[in-house]
Amino acid sequence: MVPLGPLPRACWTPLISLLLVCCLLPPGAQGQAFRLRVEPQNPVVPAGGSLLVNCSTDCPQPELISLETSLFKEEAGEGLGWRAYWLSNVTSDSEIFCSGICNGSQMLDSSDITVYQFPEHVELAPLPPWNPVGKNLTLRCRVAGGAPRAKLSVLLLRGEEVLSQQLAVEEVTTTVLASRNDHGANFSCRWELDLRSQGLGLFQNSSVPRQLRTFVLPVTPPHLFVPRLLEVGTSQAVTCTLDGLFPASEAQVQLALGDQMLNATVKRYGDMLTATATATATAELEGAQEIVCNVTLGGESQETQENLTIYSFWGPVLNLSQPTVRQGTIVNVTCAAGARVQVTLDGGPAAGPGQLALLQLNATERDDRRSFFCSAALEVDGVVLHKNRSVQLRVLYGPKIDPAKCPQHLMWKEKTTQILQCQAQGNPDPQLQCLHEGSMAQVPIGIPFRVRLNYSGTYYCRAASSQGVHSVTVVMNVQERNPITITIVIAVLTVLGFMAAIPASIYAFGVHKRRDIYHVNQGNAGFPLTSKTAEEPLGEPPS
Repeated sequence: MVPLGPLPRACWTPLISLLLVCCLLPPGAQGQAFRLRVEPQNPVVPAGGSLLVNCSTDCPQPELISLETSLFKEEAGEGLGWRAYWLSNVTSDSEIFCSGICNGSQMLDSSDITVYQFPEHVELAPLPPWNPVGKNLTLRCRVAGGAPRAKLSVLLLRGEEVLSQQLAVEEVTTTVLASRNDHGANFSCRWELDLRSQGLGLFQNSSVPRQLRTFVLPVTPPHLFVPRLLEVGTSQAVTCTLDGLFPASEAQVQLALGDQMLNATVKRYGDMLTATATATATAELEGAQEIVCNVTLGGESQETQENLTIYSFWGPVLNLSQPTVRQGTIVNVTCAAGARVQVTLDGGPAAGPGQLALLQLNATERDDRRSFFCSAALEVDGVVLHKNRSVQLRVLYGPKIDPAKCPQHLMWKEKTTQILQCQAQGNPDPQLQCLHEGSMAQVPIGIPFRVRLNYSGTYYCRAASSQGVHSVTVVMNVQERNPITITIVIAVLTVLGFMAAIPASIYAFGVHKRRDIYHVNQGNAGFPLTSKTAEEPLGEPPS
Protein backbone atom coordinates (compact mmCIF):
# COMPACT_ATOMS: atom_id res chain seq x y z
CA MET A 1 0.00 0.00 0.00
CA VAL A 2 1.25 3.48 -0.86
CA PRO A 3 0.13 6.33 1.39
CA LEU A 4 -2.07 9.02 -0.13
CA GLY A 5 -0.39 12.38 -0.49
CA PRO A 6 3.11 13.50 -1.51
CA LEU A 7 5.44 10.63 -2.29
CA PRO A 8 8.45 10.03 -0.02
CA ARG A 9 11.86 11.06 -1.28
CA ALA A 10 12.80 7.42 -1.98
CA CYS A 11 9.77 7.02 -4.22
CA TRP A 12 10.46 10.12 -6.28
CA THR A 13 14.05 8.95 -7.21
CA PRO A 14 13.04 6.23 -9.73
CA LEU A 15 10.37 8.50 -11.25
CA ILE A 16 12.89 11.33 -11.73
CA SER A 17 15.45 8.90 -13.15
CA LEU A 18 12.77 7.58 -15.51
CA LEU A 19 11.96 11.03 -16.74
CA LEU A 20 15.68 11.88 -17.23
CA VAL A 21 16.24 8.75 -19.24
CA CYS A 22 13.21 9.55 -21.33
CA CYS A 23 14.47 13.01 -22.03
CA LEU A 24 18.05 11.85 -22.93
CA LEU A 25 16.98 9.16 -25.35
CA PRO A 26 17.08 10.15 -29.02
CA PRO A 27 13.66 10.82 -30.49
CA GLY A 28 13.72 7.89 -32.77
CA ALA A 29 14.63 5.49 -30.00
CA GLN A 30 11.60 6.13 -27.79
CA GLY A 31 9.35 3.13 -28.06
CA GLN A 32 9.84 2.80 -31.80
CA ALA A 33 6.70 0.91 -32.92
CA PHE A 34 5.76 -0.41 -29.50
CA ARG A 35 3.43 1.39 -27.11
CA LEU A 36 2.62 1.20 -23.44
CA ARG A 37 -1.06 1.62 -22.56
CA VAL A 38 -2.90 2.59 -19.34
CA GLU A 39 -6.29 1.05 -18.92
CA PRO A 40 -8.88 2.31 -18.24
CA GLN A 41 -8.41 5.65 -19.91
CA ASN A 42 -9.69 8.70 -17.99
CA PRO A 43 -11.89 6.74 -15.57
CA VAL A 44 -14.51 8.28 -13.30
CA VAL A 45 -14.48 6.91 -9.78
CA PRO A 46 -16.81 7.60 -6.83
CA ALA A 47 -15.10 9.40 -3.99
CA GLY A 48 -13.35 6.89 -1.70
CA GLY A 49 -13.73 4.13 -4.27
CA SER A 50 -11.17 1.67 -5.72
CA LEU A 51 -9.83 1.22 -9.25
CA LEU A 52 -7.98 -1.58 -11.05
CA VAL A 53 -5.33 -0.10 -13.38
CA ASN A 54 -3.46 -2.18 -15.95
CA CYS A 55 -0.22 -1.18 -17.64
CA SER A 56 0.29 -3.27 -20.77
CA THR A 57 2.43 -3.29 -23.94
CA ASP A 58 2.85 -5.32 -27.11
CA CYS A 59 6.61 -5.22 -26.75
CA PRO A 60 7.90 -8.83 -26.92
CA GLN A 61 10.48 -8.27 -24.13
CA PRO A 62 9.38 -5.36 -21.96
CA GLU A 63 11.31 -4.31 -18.91
CA LEU A 64 10.53 -2.36 -15.77
CA ILE A 65 6.75 -1.95 -16.27
CA SER A 66 5.53 0.20 -13.38
CA LEU A 67 2.76 2.60 -12.28
CA GLU A 68 3.54 5.98 -10.77
CA THR A 69 0.75 7.70 -8.71
CA SER A 70 0.20 9.64 -5.53
CA LEU A 71 -2.66 7.31 -4.58
CA PHE A 72 -2.55 4.14 -2.55
CA LYS A 73 -1.57 1.31 -4.86
CA GLU A 74 -1.08 -2.42 -4.58
CA GLU A 75 0.08 -4.89 -7.23
CA ALA A 76 -2.80 -7.02 -8.41
CA GLY A 77 -0.88 -9.27 -10.83
CA GLU A 78 1.59 -9.39 -13.73
CA GLY A 79 2.39 -11.32 -16.86
CA LEU A 80 4.23 -11.10 -20.13
CA GLY A 81 3.78 -7.52 -21.25
CA TRP A 82 1.46 -6.34 -18.47
CA ARG A 83 1.29 -5.48 -14.81
CA ALA A 84 -1.95 -4.55 -12.81
CA TYR A 85 -2.40 -2.41 -9.72
CA TRP A 86 -5.26 -1.75 -7.27
CA LEU A 87 -5.79 1.90 -6.44
CA SER A 88 -7.93 2.36 -3.30
CA ASN A 89 -9.53 5.24 -1.37
CA VAL A 90 -9.57 7.51 -4.38
CA THR A 91 -10.75 10.85 -2.96
CA SER A 92 -9.57 13.44 -5.45
CA ASP A 93 -8.81 13.90 -9.11
CA SER A 94 -5.32 12.76 -10.08
CA GLU A 95 -3.12 11.73 -13.02
CA ILE A 96 -1.41 8.31 -13.17
CA PHE A 97 1.60 7.21 -15.32
CA CYS A 98 2.59 3.84 -16.67
CA SER A 99 6.23 3.44 -17.78
CA GLY A 100 8.42 0.69 -19.16
CA ILE A 101 11.44 -0.08 -21.44
CA CYS A 102 11.33 -1.90 -24.72
CA ASN A 103 14.57 -2.68 -26.55
CA GLY A 104 16.31 -0.01 -24.52
CA SER A 105 13.65 2.58 -25.32
CA GLN A 106 11.43 4.30 -22.78
CA MET A 107 7.66 3.79 -23.05
CA LEU A 108 5.13 6.13 -21.30
CA ASP A 109 1.33 6.54 -21.04
CA SER A 110 -0.94 8.46 -18.68
CA SER A 111 -4.57 8.63 -17.64
CA ASP A 112 -6.63 11.19 -15.69
CA ILE A 113 -8.77 9.87 -12.84
CA THR A 114 -11.87 11.96 -12.15
CA VAL A 115 -13.58 11.56 -8.77
CA TYR A 116 -17.31 12.21 -8.59
CA GLN A 117 -19.19 12.95 -5.36
CA PHE A 118 -22.83 13.82 -4.71
CA PRO A 119 -23.50 17.10 -2.90
CA GLU A 120 -23.69 16.73 0.85
CA HIS A 121 -26.54 19.20 1.29
CA VAL A 122 -29.02 21.12 -0.86
CA GLU A 123 -31.41 23.64 0.65
CA LEU A 124 -33.76 26.42 -0.38
CA ALA A 125 -33.43 29.41 1.90
CA PRO A 126 -36.52 29.93 4.13
CA LEU A 127 -39.34 31.91 2.55
CA PRO A 128 -41.12 34.75 4.36
CA PRO A 129 -44.30 33.62 6.19
CA TRP A 130 -46.33 35.87 3.88
CA ASN A 131 -45.43 37.76 0.75
CA PRO A 132 -47.66 40.56 -0.58
CA VAL A 133 -49.07 40.08 -4.06
CA GLY A 134 -47.14 42.28 -6.50
CA LYS A 135 -43.98 42.34 -4.39
CA ASN A 136 -40.69 40.74 -5.52
CA LEU A 137 -39.62 37.53 -3.80
CA THR A 138 -35.96 36.48 -3.76
CA LEU A 139 -35.24 32.74 -3.88
CA ARG A 140 -31.82 31.39 -2.82
CA CYS A 141 -30.56 27.84 -3.22
CA ARG A 142 -27.28 26.57 -1.73
CA VAL A 143 -25.53 23.32 -2.63
CA ALA A 144 -22.71 22.06 -0.42
CA GLY A 145 -20.12 19.73 -1.96
CA GLY A 146 -20.46 17.76 -5.14
CA ALA A 147 -17.93 16.91 -7.82
CA PRO A 148 -17.01 17.37 -10.51
CA ARG A 149 -18.32 20.90 -10.50
CA ALA A 150 -18.22 21.13 -14.25
CA LYS A 151 -20.90 18.45 -14.39
CA LEU A 152 -23.03 19.80 -11.53
CA SER A 153 -26.08 21.98 -12.23
CA VAL A 154 -28.29 23.77 -9.67
CA LEU A 155 -31.95 24.47 -10.49
CA LEU A 156 -34.64 26.60 -8.80
CA LEU A 157 -38.18 25.29 -9.31
CA ARG A 158 -41.78 26.33 -8.73
CA GLY A 159 -43.50 23.00 -8.67
CA GLU A 160 -41.98 21.37 -11.76
CA GLU A 161 -41.38 24.70 -13.52
CA VAL A 162 -37.69 25.61 -13.78
CA LEU A 163 -37.21 29.24 -12.76
CA SER A 164 -33.39 29.27 -12.99
CA GLN A 165 -30.57 26.86 -13.81
CA GLN A 166 -26.82 27.40 -13.42
CA LEU A 167 -23.77 25.18 -13.84
CA ALA A 168 -20.74 24.77 -11.57
CA VAL A 169 -21.99 27.08 -8.79
CA GLU A 170 -22.67 26.62 -5.11
CA GLU A 171 -25.53 29.12 -4.90
CA VAL A 172 -28.33 30.13 -7.23
CA THR A 173 -30.44 33.27 -6.68
CA THR A 174 -33.45 34.44 -8.61
CA THR A 175 -36.32 36.91 -8.10
CA VAL A 176 -40.01 36.35 -8.88
CA LEU A 177 -42.98 38.71 -8.70
CA ALA A 178 -45.46 37.18 -6.28
CA SER A 179 -49.01 36.73 -7.57
CA ARG A 180 -52.28 35.26 -6.36
CA ASN A 181 -51.46 32.09 -8.27
CA ASP A 182 -48.33 31.67 -6.16
CA HIS A 183 -50.39 31.28 -2.99
CA GLY A 184 -49.85 27.72 -1.80
CA ALA A 185 -47.22 27.00 -4.47
CA ASN A 186 -44.23 24.82 -3.55
CA PHE A 187 -40.74 26.12 -4.30
CA SER A 188 -37.60 23.94 -4.17
CA CYS A 189 -34.08 23.58 -5.55
CA ARG A 190 -32.41 20.57 -7.16
CA TRP A 191 -28.90 19.54 -8.14
CA GLU A 192 -28.12 17.41 -11.17
CA LEU A 193 -24.82 15.58 -11.71
CA ASP A 194 -24.59 14.66 -15.40
CA LEU A 195 -22.20 11.72 -15.92
CA ARG A 196 -23.93 10.32 -18.96
CA SER A 197 -20.88 10.95 -21.16
CA GLN A 198 -18.92 8.68 -18.80
CA GLY A 199 -21.64 6.06 -19.08
CA LEU A 200 -22.87 6.52 -15.51
CA GLY A 201 -26.11 8.39 -16.12
CA LEU A 202 -27.74 11.47 -14.60
CA PHE A 203 -27.93 11.82 -10.84
CA GLN A 204 -30.19 14.33 -9.04
CA ASN A 205 -31.70 15.22 -5.70
CA SER A 206 -34.07 17.95 -4.48
CA SER A 207 -34.37 20.02 -1.36
CA VAL A 208 -37.33 19.96 0.97
CA PRO A 209 -40.03 22.10 -0.74
CA ARG A 210 -41.15 25.31 0.87
CA GLN A 211 -44.69 26.63 0.46
CA LEU A 212 -45.28 30.28 -0.35
CA ARG A 213 -48.27 32.20 0.95
CA THR A 214 -49.22 35.41 -0.80
CA PHE A 215 -51.84 37.89 0.34
CA VAL A 216 -53.69 41.11 -0.45
CA LEU A 217 -54.72 43.46 2.36
CA PRO A 218 -56.58 46.58 1.14
CA VAL A 219 -55.18 49.96 2.10
CA THR A 220 -58.68 51.13 3.07
CA PRO A 221 -59.76 50.46 6.65
CA PRO A 222 -62.72 48.20 7.47
CA HIS A 223 -66.27 49.56 7.56
CA LEU A 224 -67.68 49.48 11.09
CA PHE A 225 -71.40 49.82 11.80
CA VAL A 226 -72.23 50.54 15.46
CA PRO A 227 -75.09 52.25 17.31
CA ARG A 228 -74.40 55.81 18.38
CA LEU A 229 -76.03 55.32 21.76
CA LEU A 230 -76.51 52.23 23.92
CA GLU A 231 -78.42 52.08 27.19
CA VAL A 232 -77.05 50.22 30.19
CA GLY A 233 -78.59 46.77 30.36
CA THR A 234 -79.29 46.53 26.63
CA SER A 235 -77.47 44.83 23.76
CA GLN A 236 -77.12 45.59 20.08
CA ALA A 237 -75.30 44.07 17.12
CA VAL A 238 -72.15 45.63 15.67
CA THR A 239 -70.86 44.72 12.20
CA CYS A 240 -67.43 45.04 10.58
CA THR A 241 -66.83 44.43 6.87
CA LEU A 242 -63.80 44.57 4.59
CA ASP A 243 -63.71 43.78 0.87
CA GLY A 244 -60.73 43.01 -1.38
CA LEU A 245 -59.01 40.50 0.93
CA PHE A 246 -57.00 37.59 -0.42
CA PRO A 247 -57.21 34.95 0.79
CA ALA A 248 -60.19 35.99 2.95
CA SER A 249 -60.21 32.57 4.62
CA GLU A 250 -56.86 33.36 6.27
CA ALA A 251 -57.87 36.78 7.64
CA GLN A 252 -58.38 37.21 11.39
CA VAL A 253 -60.89 39.67 12.87
CA GLN A 254 -61.10 41.15 16.35
CA LEU A 255 -63.94 43.30 17.67
CA ALA A 256 -63.55 45.07 21.00
CA LEU A 257 -65.66 47.36 23.14
CA GLY A 258 -63.23 49.34 25.24
CA ASP A 259 -60.95 46.71 26.80
CA GLN A 260 -63.56 44.01 26.36
CA MET A 261 -63.12 41.57 23.49
CA LEU A 262 -66.38 40.69 21.72
CA ASN A 263 -67.25 37.22 20.51
CA ALA A 264 -67.54 37.72 16.75
CA THR A 265 -69.16 35.48 14.15
CA VAL A 266 -67.22 35.72 10.88
CA LYS A 267 -68.64 35.01 7.43
CA ARG A 268 -66.70 35.14 4.18
CA TYR A 269 -68.05 35.73 0.70
CA GLY A 270 -65.31 35.54 -1.93
CA ASP A 271 -62.86 38.35 -1.12
CA MET A 272 -65.21 39.98 1.42
CA LEU A 273 -65.30 39.37 5.14
CA THR A 274 -68.13 40.24 7.55
CA ALA A 275 -67.84 39.97 11.34
CA THR A 276 -70.85 40.41 13.62
CA ALA A 277 -70.83 40.62 17.41
CA THR A 278 -73.20 41.67 20.18
CA ALA A 279 -72.20 44.66 22.31
CA THR A 280 -73.74 44.69 25.79
CA ALA A 281 -73.73 47.91 27.81
CA THR A 282 -72.91 47.62 31.50
CA ALA A 283 -72.75 50.21 34.25
CA GLU A 284 -68.94 49.89 34.32
CA LEU A 285 -68.76 51.04 30.70
CA GLU A 286 -71.04 54.06 31.08
CA GLY A 287 -69.76 57.09 29.21
CA ALA A 288 -67.87 57.58 25.95
CA GLN A 289 -66.44 54.33 24.58
CA GLU A 290 -64.78 53.10 21.40
CA ILE A 291 -65.60 50.02 19.38
CA VAL A 292 -62.54 48.81 17.44
CA CYS A 293 -62.42 46.43 14.48
CA ASN A 294 -59.01 44.98 13.56
CA VAL A 295 -58.44 42.79 10.48
CA THR A 296 -55.08 40.98 10.27
CA LEU A 297 -53.69 39.14 7.25
CA GLY A 298 -50.14 38.23 6.30
CA GLY A 299 -48.68 39.82 9.41
CA GLU A 300 -50.23 43.18 8.52
CA SER A 301 -53.44 44.72 9.83
CA GLN A 302 -56.07 47.36 9.13
CA GLU A 303 -58.05 48.92 11.95
CA THR A 304 -60.98 51.29 12.36
CA GLN A 305 -62.75 52.80 15.39
CA GLU A 306 -66.21 54.22 16.02
CA ASN A 307 -67.45 56.14 19.06
CA LEU A 308 -70.25 54.82 21.23
CA THR A 309 -71.91 56.50 24.21
CA ILE A 310 -73.26 54.21 26.92
CA TYR A 311 -75.86 55.86 29.14
CA SER A 312 -78.26 55.11 31.98
CA PHE A 313 -81.89 56.19 31.66
CA TRP A 314 -83.59 55.45 34.95
CA GLY A 315 -87.32 55.87 34.99
CA PRO A 316 -89.75 57.25 34.74
CA VAL A 317 -91.32 55.68 37.85
CA LEU A 318 -95.03 56.51 38.02
CA ASN A 319 -96.83 55.80 41.31
CA LEU A 320 -100.29 56.22 42.80
CA SER A 321 -100.66 56.72 46.54
CA GLN A 322 -103.35 54.02 46.32
CA PRO A 323 -104.18 52.15 43.12
CA THR A 324 -107.77 51.51 44.27
CA VAL A 325 -109.69 54.02 46.40
CA ARG A 326 -113.25 54.90 47.37
CA GLN A 327 -114.75 57.95 45.77
CA GLY A 328 -113.99 61.08 47.73
CA THR A 329 -110.46 59.90 48.60
CA ILE A 330 -107.48 62.20 47.96
CA VAL A 331 -105.03 60.52 45.54
CA ASN A 332 -101.43 61.60 44.95
CA VAL A 333 -99.86 60.81 41.56
CA THR A 334 -96.03 61.10 41.43
CA CYS A 335 -93.50 60.64 38.67
CA ALA A 336 -89.71 60.56 39.16
CA ALA A 337 -86.64 59.68 37.06
CA GLY A 338 -82.83 59.94 37.13
CA ALA A 339 -80.74 62.94 38.08
CA ARG A 340 -80.52 64.39 34.57
CA VAL A 341 -83.99 63.38 33.44
CA GLN A 342 -86.87 65.84 33.04
CA VAL A 343 -90.40 64.49 33.63
CA THR A 344 -93.85 65.74 32.59
CA LEU A 345 -96.99 64.37 34.29
CA ASP A 346 -100.31 64.24 32.43
CA GLY A 347 -99.55 67.14 30.15
CA GLY A 348 -98.70 69.51 32.99
CA PRO A 349 -95.62 71.71 33.19
CA ALA A 350 -92.28 69.90 33.04
CA ALA A 351 -90.41 69.52 36.30
CA GLY A 352 -86.75 70.47 36.54
CA PRO A 353 -84.09 67.85 35.74
CA GLY A 354 -84.06 65.27 38.51
CA GLN A 355 -87.16 66.77 40.22
CA LEU A 356 -90.39 64.99 41.16
CA ALA A 357 -93.67 65.71 39.32
CA LEU A 358 -96.80 65.64 41.53
CA LEU A 359 -100.55 65.63 40.79
CA GLN A 360 -103.27 65.53 43.49
CA LEU A 361 -106.99 64.85 42.98
CA ASN A 362 -110.20 64.02 44.83
CA ALA A 363 -111.33 60.72 43.33
CA THR A 364 -114.81 60.54 41.86
CA GLU A 365 -116.58 57.88 39.89
CA ARG A 366 -115.52 59.68 36.72
CA ASP A 367 -111.91 58.94 37.68
CA ASP A 368 -112.53 55.19 37.62
CA ARG A 369 -110.25 53.57 35.00
CA ARG A 370 -108.55 56.88 34.42
CA SER A 371 -105.03 56.57 33.01
CA PHE A 372 -102.24 58.90 34.09
CA PHE A 373 -99.24 59.40 31.79
CA CYS A 374 -95.70 60.46 32.58
CA SER A 375 -93.12 61.36 29.92
CA ALA A 376 -89.38 61.47 30.68
CA ALA A 377 -86.76 63.20 28.51
CA LEU A 378 -82.98 62.78 28.66
CA GLU A 379 -80.38 64.41 26.40
CA VAL A 380 -77.42 62.18 25.56
CA ASP A 381 -74.68 63.30 23.19
CA GLY A 382 -76.97 65.87 21.56
CA VAL A 383 -79.86 63.42 21.13
CA VAL A 384 -83.06 63.78 23.21
CA LEU A 385 -84.41 60.42 24.33
CA HIS A 386 -87.93 59.81 25.59
CA LYS A 387 -89.57 57.19 27.79
CA ASN A 388 -93.23 56.99 28.80
CA ARG A 389 -95.12 55.25 31.56
CA SER A 390 -98.82 55.00 32.36
CA VAL A 391 -100.87 53.81 35.33
CA GLN A 392 -104.62 53.32 35.83
CA LEU A 393 -106.67 54.35 38.87
CA ARG A 394 -109.64 52.35 40.09
CA VAL A 395 -112.34 54.20 42.09
CA LEU A 396 -114.90 52.23 44.12
CA TYR A 397 -118.44 53.64 43.98
CA GLY A 398 -121.94 52.33 44.58
CA PRO A 399 -124.25 50.89 41.91
CA LYS A 400 -126.47 53.16 39.85
CA ILE A 401 -129.17 52.30 37.34
CA ASP A 402 -129.37 54.85 34.55
CA PRO A 403 -133.10 55.62 33.83
CA ALA A 404 -132.21 56.39 30.24
CA LYS A 405 -130.96 52.82 29.88
CA CYS A 406 -133.76 51.22 31.88
CA PRO A 407 -137.30 52.47 30.87
CA GLN A 408 -139.83 52.50 33.71
CA HIS A 409 -142.98 51.91 31.55
CA LEU A 410 -143.29 49.09 29.06
CA MET A 411 -146.30 48.14 26.90
CA TRP A 412 -145.96 44.87 25.08
CA LYS A 413 -148.28 42.51 23.22
CA GLU A 414 -148.85 39.04 24.46
CA LYS A 415 -146.95 36.23 22.74
CA THR A 416 -144.34 38.54 21.23
CA THR A 417 -140.55 38.29 21.70
CA GLN A 418 -139.07 41.19 23.62
CA ILE A 419 -135.83 42.21 25.38
CA LEU A 420 -135.75 44.00 28.69
CA GLN A 421 -132.99 46.57 28.35
CA CYS A 422 -131.66 47.64 31.72
CA GLN A 423 -128.10 48.49 32.72
CA ALA A 424 -126.38 49.33 35.98
CA GLN A 425 -122.99 50.89 36.64
CA GLY A 426 -120.65 50.71 39.61
CA ASN A 427 -117.27 49.50 40.82
CA PRO A 428 -117.16 46.66 41.49
CA ASP A 429 -119.65 45.66 38.81
CA PRO A 430 -123.09 45.25 40.49
CA GLN A 431 -125.44 42.33 40.11
CA LEU A 432 -128.75 43.37 38.51
CA GLN A 433 -132.13 41.58 38.97
CA CYS A 434 -135.70 42.52 38.02
CA LEU A 435 -138.32 40.73 40.23
CA HIS A 436 -142.14 40.78 40.09
CA GLU A 437 -143.49 42.52 43.19
CA GLY A 438 -146.00 39.79 43.91
CA SER A 439 -144.62 36.49 42.70
CA MET A 440 -140.96 37.53 42.90
CA ALA A 441 -140.57 35.91 39.50
CA GLN A 442 -137.41 37.05 37.73
CA VAL A 443 -137.53 38.53 34.23
CA PRO A 444 -134.50 37.95 31.96
CA ILE A 445 -132.42 41.09 31.37
CA GLY A 446 -130.70 41.75 28.07
CA ILE A 447 -131.76 38.47 26.39
CA PRO A 448 -134.86 37.72 24.23
CA PHE A 449 -137.89 36.11 25.89
CA ARG A 450 -141.53 35.28 24.99
CA VAL A 451 -143.99 37.69 26.61
CA ARG A 452 -146.95 36.16 28.42
CA LEU A 453 -150.13 37.78 29.65
CA ASN A 454 -149.27 37.10 33.27
CA TYR A 455 -146.06 39.14 32.95
CA SER A 456 -148.10 42.29 33.50
CA GLY A 457 -147.32 44.05 36.74
CA THR A 458 -144.75 46.03 38.65
CA TYR A 459 -141.10 44.95 38.78
CA TYR A 460 -138.33 46.06 41.05
CA CYS A 461 -134.97 46.21 39.28
CA ARG A 462 -132.25 46.06 41.92
CA ALA A 463 -128.49 46.59 41.45
CA ALA A 464 -126.30 45.48 44.36
CA SER A 465 -122.56 45.40 45.10
CA SER A 466 -120.26 45.72 48.07
CA GLN A 467 -120.61 49.49 47.74
CA GLY A 468 -124.44 49.58 48.15
CA VAL A 469 -127.81 49.00 46.51
CA HIS A 470 -129.87 50.98 43.96
CA SER A 471 -133.39 50.13 42.73
CA VAL A 472 -135.87 51.39 40.13
CA THR A 473 -139.49 50.41 39.45
CA VAL A 474 -140.53 49.14 36.04
CA VAL A 475 -144.21 48.75 35.12
CA MET A 476 -144.95 46.18 32.43
CA ASN A 477 -148.34 46.24 30.67
CA VAL A 478 -149.04 43.18 28.52
CA GLN A 479 -152.05 43.47 26.20
CA GLU A 480 -154.09 40.45 25.25
CA ARG A 481 -154.28 39.42 21.59
CA ASN A 482 -158.18 38.69 20.84
CA PRO A 483 -158.74 36.06 18.07
CA ILE A 484 -162.52 37.04 17.52
CA THR A 485 -161.72 40.66 16.92
CA ILE A 486 -159.11 39.68 14.40
CA THR A 487 -161.62 37.49 12.56
CA ILE A 488 -164.20 40.32 12.36
CA VAL A 489 -161.63 42.71 11.06
CA ILE A 490 -160.61 40.27 8.38
CA ALA A 491 -164.31 39.71 7.33
CA VAL A 492 -165.01 43.42 7.10
CA LEU A 493 -161.96 43.97 4.98
CA THR A 494 -163.06 41.13 2.68
CA VAL A 495 -166.58 42.61 2.17
CA LEU A 496 -165.21 46.06 1.51
CA GLY A 497 -162.90 44.66 -1.07
CA PHE A 498 -165.78 42.83 -2.81
CA MET A 499 -167.96 45.92 -2.90
CA ALA A 500 -165.20 47.97 -4.39
CA ALA A 501 -164.85 45.41 -7.15
CA ILE A 502 -168.54 45.66 -8.37
CA PRO A 503 -168.43 49.27 -9.78
CA ALA A 504 -165.20 48.46 -11.45
CA SER A 505 -166.77 45.49 -13.20
CA ILE A 506 -169.82 47.52 -14.35
CA TYR A 507 -167.59 50.21 -15.77
CA ALA A 508 -165.52 47.71 -17.61
CA PHE A 509 -168.65 46.15 -19.08
CA GLY A 510 -170.05 49.54 -20.29
CA VAL A 511 -166.90 50.40 -22.13
CA HIS A 512 -167.61 47.65 -24.64
CA LYS A 513 -171.24 48.98 -25.43
CA ARG A 514 -172.38 51.96 -27.47
CA ARG A 515 -172.41 55.12 -25.48
CA ASP A 516 -176.08 56.56 -25.12
CA ILE A 517 -177.90 59.01 -22.89
CA TYR A 518 -181.23 58.06 -21.44
CA HIS A 519 -183.91 60.42 -20.04
CA VAL A 520 -186.60 59.33 -17.68
CA ASN A 521 -190.10 60.65 -18.53
CA GLN A 522 -191.47 61.40 -15.21
CA GLY A 523 -194.89 62.40 -16.59
CA ASN A 524 -195.69 59.05 -17.98
CA ALA A 525 -194.42 56.30 -15.94
CA GLY A 526 -195.71 53.82 -18.43
CA PHE A 527 -193.49 54.97 -21.29
CA PRO A 528 -190.36 53.04 -21.79
CA LEU A 529 -186.92 54.62 -21.68
CA THR A 530 -185.94 56.23 -25.00
CA SER A 531 -182.51 56.48 -26.48
CA LYS A 532 -180.80 59.51 -27.98
CA THR A 533 -177.77 59.70 -30.06
CA ALA A 534 -174.57 61.25 -28.74
CA GLU A 535 -175.00 64.21 -31.03
CA GLU A 536 -178.24 65.28 -29.35
CA PRO A 537 -177.84 67.89 -26.57
CA LEU A 538 -178.40 66.78 -22.91
CA GLY A 539 -181.76 68.05 -21.63
CA GLU A 540 -182.17 69.56 -18.20
CA PRO A 541 -183.74 67.39 -15.54
CA PRO A 542 -187.33 68.09 -14.99
CA SER A 543 -188.39 70.53 -12.53
